[in-house]
Amino acid sequence: MLNIHIGYLTAILIIFSILSLWFASKTKTLEGFFGGQSSKGIQPNILTLTFSQVTTWIFARSLLNTVTLGYLFGIAGVIAYSAYYGSFLTGWLIVNKLRQQHGVPNIQTFIYEQFGRTGTVCYNLLISLRLLTEVFANLLVIGIIFGTVGSPSYISSIIIVTAVTLFYSMNGGLRASLKTDIFQTIIIIVSISTLFIAMMIHPMFNFHSILNSSSDFNNPGWILLIVAFLQVLSYPMHDPVMMDRGFIADIKTTKKSFLYAFILSFILIFCFGLLGVFSKTVSNENISVLAALQELLGTPMMFIVAITLIVSAASTMDSTFSSASKLIVIDILKNKASISKGRLAMLFFAIAGLILVLFGNNDLYDAVAISGTISLTLTPVIIFNLLGQRRVASWSFIANFIVSVAGAILYFLEKSGHVKIIGMIFGEVHNYNKLLIITLFIIISGLVFFILGLKRK
Repeated sequence: MLNIHIGYLTAILIIFSILSLWFASKTKTLEGFFGGQSSKGIQPNILTLTFSQVTTWIFARSLLNTVTLGYLFGIAGVIAYSAYYGSFLTGWLIVNKLRQQHGVPNIQTFIYEQFGRTGTVCYNLLISLRLLTEVFANLLVIGIIFGTVGSPSYISSIIIVTAVTLFYSMNGGLRASLKTDIFQTIIIIVSISTLFIAMMIHPMFNFHSILNSSSDFNNPGWILLIVAFLQVLSYPMHDPVMMDRGFIADIKTTKKSFLYAFILSFILIFCFGLLGVFSKTVSNENISVLAALQELLGTPMMFIVAITLIVSAASTMDSTFSSASKLIVIDILKNKASISKGRLAMLFFAIAGLILVLFGNNDLYDAVAISGTISLTLTPVIIFNLLGQRRVASWSFIANFIVSVAGAILYFLEKSGHVKIIGMIFGEVHNYNKLLIITLFIIISGLVFFILGLKRK
């Protein structure tokens, strides 16, 4: 919990809610609700699409992750987490290949053409899990800002944010999400820039200490960087929010939006993560990163941190709801699409996310690791089917999906201490070493499955 008066936090929430409801507008067409077009059928422009990409990836969970990694592992942790934003570059590679060479309107069509109905079911399960973890993880951050786990302020803040974002998302769909993303991104840019400047002019700031905060080669942050490089190819393909935005504008606009979003997002997430590194180099106490920042920057700056986290959480929530509605109505049900069905899908994901955060596991990082590890299912798909344009047997994809799910579950069990299979084989190692071992195993086994399943040209 941030050490800020609950009344101030509530004021932030109220102001944000009013702004979001004012910017969002009701959408009456399927093209607007699911495709983001204006009432006149105009596609999103470059600014809208870029800012929407940025705010959907600079979310509360990512901000809390990068500042925590900076605090725990120094600049190596920040570099490692920032490396995941290379997903915008690999994401554009995937989108461009899908649209230009394969001529498909979405990933589901491509997966169906390659692996049939079973493959599509596996893929939809994967991205459904991704969407669910987005709702869960961002709501969890909101709750942490307002109070201790289970407290009245914790629960009420989660419910309020869910209700507000769900209301205007159900009202306007993807079009409303795109419109609100503009002002939300501006707030995030201004907030992070202010915090970065405050850190730079702080009398205790030392650039040399920042650079030398991860001098040990065995630092877990460097291990995570290797994992990031291994996962960054498949990571964007399992993110329906990013992929949805790859199909709603012309090729030229889409390409620029991915490139600009990469540059802007990388800078923002890296700068915010440096706040954690700064805290690590100065604080000698065994306290949380937010508590350390509170001591260094004071309440006014932590007020800005709260604004950043609240806005980023809500901005991701509305994008998640719009992608969830498209997934269920357009990509899965396909026929007889309607806005009412899209709204029901949003409601389902909102309720499921609330149940997880209020009654489930409150570990923020477990949700991240599970979906990211399962995304390795798609690595050989991108290499063989998308880039290599080869046909592979369906069993190869399904087998790799099963191995990826098993790997994600194993990492969860290893991290939580329920099993020590990796420890028995490799000895006691850090969790990120375990993640690297599992990642390598999944990638290698996936490549073997696909080589064995290759069909003749």
